[in-house]
Amino acid sequence: MIRGAAAFVLALLLAGPARAAEVSRFPASETARTTLTIRSVADADAMAPLIRDYQQLYPDVTVVYHEYVTTALFDEVAAACAAGPAGGYAGDLVISSSVDHLIKLANDGCARPHRSIETGRLPDWAAWRDEVFGFTTEPAVIAYRPDLVPREDLPHSRVELVDLLRRKPEAYAGRIGSYDITVSGIGYLFAVYDARAAATYGRLVEAFGRANLRVRCCTGELIADLEAGRIAIGYNLLGSYVYGAMRRGARLGLVVPRDYTLVLSRAALVPVTARAVGDAFAFLDYLLSERGQRVAREQAFFFDRTGPLPPGVDGPPSLSAAGIFRPITVGPVLLAVQDRAKRARFLAEWRQSIGPEAQKGSRRAEEP
Repeated sequence: MIRGAAAFVLALLLAGPARAAEVSRFPASETARTTLTIRSVADADAMAPLIRDYQQLYPDVTVVYHEYVTTALFDEVAAACAAGPAGGYAGDLVISSSVDHLIKLANDGCARPHRSIETGRLPDWAAWRDEVFGFTTEPAVIAYRPDLVPREDLPHSRVELVDLLRRKPEAYAGRIGSYDITVSGIGYLFAVYDARAAATYGRLVEAFGRANLRVRCCTGELIADLEAGRIAIGYNLLGSYVYGAMRRGARLGLVVPRDYTLVLSRAALVPVTARAVGDAFAFLDYLLSERGQRVAREQAFFFDRTGPLPPGVDGPPSLSAAGIFRPITVGPVLLAVQDRAKRARFLAEWRQSIGPEAQKGSRRAEEP
């Protein structure tokens, strides 16, 4: 269990600008037997098809869905665990794209273990210690405005993106966007794995600095900048959100990088302070089931590991094709991402490369 002082210090180290949780209620279609409370950073619109389909199987369960930014969710769950079951409540199921936060919570004794047929089917990289379970396949992609990026300019790899910014600096100055990794949990995670995966990372960040990178808190703001034409290319955006915007009619294109593709598995845990424990495990099993995965692929997050890419996506036949698949492992390796000294050094180097001219948007923490 996290001790109170440790939780307080951890909150000080990791907290960023926060906002109150947004709450959505999904009433039971029959007489309610119980209420399942989910605390999450996934958009309620993305999770709604999964929740409603789950309620087809369990019509007597009301679901209350609290949507947070990543750091605020982590702080609340850590504080509830510090208080213990008698004094704290972090909901019945916690879902986050900042998987390093969930690993930290589980490592500090904040998660209930769960084993089932569904959890046993997960690949080793998508689960840890029967406590943290990845249930989505979300690639980091290059998004663009087709009318602002000529076909011959479209980058299909990081090397091609660096080359484009070298060849046409004036055309793309101030027209490239990505995360402000000083406030974005998912942006920081992607940047760390970029640095580990590619010798081109240093060149890429320097090219961003020369191009006066526009940095934003979150995927939603970057998509809004693309739709408005404020930027022409967005780097490392969550493919599920970009493709969701395309399905809604946004004038966007999406490239799965050919050199390698970082893949996030949004993860869930059941906290030790959960009240509706059995229902939380049932919802977790639903997310991992073939039925839940089908709904996620068709209506919510759109990608899977082995199947074809969604229609209209520029990329290889599948994420697992051509050796480009680079999953962010759900496991203790992510604890290093939370190391304060390493984080400070990494951010200092990033700031130096990006430079003070980077155009910053909202300073709130990232939600996606």
